[in-house]
Amino acid sequence: METSFAQLGINPPLVEALKIAGVVEPTEIQKKTIPFVLDQRDVIGQSETGSGKTLAYLLPIMQRIDPLKKENQALILTPTHELALQVHRQIQSLAQHSGGTITSAAIIGNVNITRQIEKLKEKPHILVGSAGRVLELIQKKKISSQTLKTVVLDEADRLLDEKNNQMVKAVLKTTLKDRQLLLFSATLSREALERASIVLKDPAVIRITEKASVAPLITHQYFTCEQRDKFEVLRKLVRHLNPSRALIFINKSEEIERTVEKLKFHGLDAQAISGASHKVDRRKAMEDFQTGKVHLLVASDLAARGLDIKDVTYIFNLDIPEDPQLYLHRVGRTARAGKSGTAISLATEKEIYFIHKIENTFKIAIELKKLSQGKVFDSHPRSSSNPSRKR
Repeated sequence: METSFAQLGINPPLVEALKIAGVVEPTEIQKKTIPFVLDQRDVIGQSETGSGKTLAYLLPIMQRIDPLKKENQALILTPTHELALQVHRQIQSLAQHSGGTITSAAIIGNVNITRQIEKLKEKPHILVGSAGRVLELIQKKKISSQTLKTVVLDEADRLLDEKNNQMVKAVLKTTLKDRQLLLFSATLSREALERASIVLKDPAVIRITEKASVAPLITHQYFTCEQRDKFEVLRKLVRHLNPSRALIFINKSEEIERTVEKLKFHGLDAQAISGASHKVDRRKAMEDFQTGKVHLLVASDLAARGLDIKDVTYIFNLDIPEDPQLYLHRVGRTARAGKSGTAISLATEKEIYFIHKIENTFKIAIELKKLSQGKVFDSHPRSSSNPSRKR
């Protein structure tokens, strides 16, 4: 019998927010760590990228936030600005769809610090950001580290490496000793664990060792074009292939609605789901896509997390994800329940590097194709003497 989020102790509003996002069943890392986090234990959680670690710590943290207290209650440190913004958007989406009043702020370097200081005057409940900028604002007394109940190191292996370790420890030293510390990472070196042991209190250590792989019934293809020509190539491919149900992934959430409008302008039925979507709009988009009323769903990686929609025949990557695990997450929406599917990526010359990175990570072949006169051709057919990689 499958374990539900409710059985793990997650409250109904958050469970409802997850359902709206298409997330129904918890992953292994969520099953194993959520009870410990809710119990206010320190936790070390290790599992593959894309296995659901963000929700494993976010759900219990958001559940334990006291919305009536206008103070900084949780801090999530990340090694990159991109990850900080991604986590921040996920918090916003969960807060919006759960009907709560939990607030958050992204605190990252290389952006206007004055605006961040203004935002911090509102005392957001959850802060997400880089250790350097967070420490700077703590020292300026703009962040109240003494009120933090929980601190998360997301991608802890990188945060505890030679480059970041001292900065992270400086942040932790400003917090109270009885605060909860959560470490999540895809990999954890012995050095990182040794550094973590100094600041952890009797942690629950959870390791999920299942290796993620690409479904064997997916055909992988890519087309090269200039960035400015991507939409036109996408439009022509959709016209040519006429997919019954296809997902279109875009790296930047702000481009999603614009892409949907362009598709509609060309007579193609499309809907959007993103972290910024309103609850009603998102539900309608999902229903229209699931029932076949619309054939194209334009999405961000966060919005499509955990989606399980039957008979998605095509995945289009309008942008190539830099992280191979995000590619795995995207293409995993097709070729389900024993059926086949096709993943098509549109790559600029600079993005071909990421195509090869994906191939090497998952030992798959992504075939280069070309579109000419409304037909798809092999661009450079593989020689029969050159054994192709596992498809």
